[in-house]
Amino acid sequence: MAAGSDGRSRCSWAGIESDEAYQRYHDEEWGRPVDGEAELFERLSLEAFQSGLSWLTILRKRESFREAFAGFDPAAVAAFDESDVARLLADAAIVRNRLKINATIANARALLALPAGTTLGSIIAAHAPQLPRPAGDPVPAQTAESALLAKALKKQGFSFVGPTTAYAMMQAIGVVNDHQPGCWLAPDPA
Repeated sequence: MAAGSDGRSRCSWAGIESDEAYQRYHDEEWGRPVDGEAELFERLSLEAFQSGLSWLTILRKRESFREAFAGFDPAAVAAFDESDVARLLADAAIVRNRLKINATIANARALLALPAGTTLGSIIAAHAPQLPRPAGDPVPAQTAESALLAKALKKQGFSFVGPTTAYAMMQAIGVVNDHQPGCWLAPDPA
């Protein structure tokens, strides 16, 4: 556990950096339900960009990502072309990784191409764990559910979303609650 400047105990990862934005993300966003396709698309995209990097790096660049990717409006991102890719690769305010940029554009197109009645939210919900993981268990990097979610997303044309990225997104959007025991946001162990 890590105590913040306000004295609240938080998950150890939230106290790694003495950064108010990081603590605010932990307290106000991480593990809370997210609705809306654009919001889910943003989280999926940012988790993919985070792959191999610190989440704090992504968090600090989040507003720049939003600006660069048209507020993560799936229709706008799906319309990006090679000139947009070149613009993004030249944008030092975001992570300039061609594979991740191309995956984000491809994922917007995949989201728009989902069959009628299917949404990114419905795919994620279909892969939520049936039972919560017991409090105190080590937090996994991936689970059987996240592996199935990654497979389902890939089947629908999504890319750069493996089981670890899928699980990080599940944590971030509240599909699972992995706040550590002792954290002021941890689930009640009863």
